[in-house]
Amino acid sequence: MSDFRQEFLRFAMAEQVLSFGEFKTKAGRLSPYFFNAGLFNHGQALWQLAKFYAKSIIESKIEFDMLFGPAYKGIVLAAVTAAALAENGKDVPFAYNRKEAKDHGEGGVIVGAKLSGRVLIIDDVISAGTSVRESVAIIEQAGATVAGVAIALDRMEKGTGEQSAVQEVKQQYQIPVTAIATLEDLLAMLANDKNSELTQFLPKVQDYRKQYGVN
Repeated sequence: MSDFRQEFLRFAMAEQVLSFGEFKTKAGRLSPYFFNAGLFNHGQALWQLAKFYAKSIIESKIEFDMLFGPAYKGIVLAAVTAAALAENGKDVPFAYNRKEAKDHGEGGVIVGAKLSGRVLIIDDVISAGTSVRESVAIIEQAGATVAGVAIALDRMEKGTGEQSAVQEVKQQYQIPVTAIATLEDLLAMLANDKNSELTQFLPKVQDYRKQYGVN
């Protein structure tokens, strides 16, 4: 596990974005952990998150020309990630969409740079893949190409079938998906943290993966 991935998970716990216990997911599953990226809700946390996105994207070696953030969470994520990438020597434009078209001023549904070239989608997670599908349609309609998707956490669990939502996106669109951390990284952190209270959650997370996880 890359050091920054373990650092990210600990950072997420410190911000109470990642927590352990018993949580019911949208699919009705009882999960031993919960990840809520909406709790990265103050300046320092958001900037730190952006730097983790930048590290993950750079390490992935995905080739892209600009960023796209789907409304609403992706708007802020694309903006701050663009700033973090610029700090790392890769200055790229970014854009995001409105939920409803604007009929005055610049009009349309796209705000920011013109969608062109290879576009990397930035979002928090991929649950049902709805946000990705909508983003792909917007990008392709503009005549640009989808370069891939960058997310914060890949839960690596089955969707409606035997594949995870991330695997479905990869297969359907033939694009790479990079995550700052995955369920495997989370399990590794719990397993290596022998002197922490976190160790007690390892068997539950392992059991959850056996029941709902994918390779």
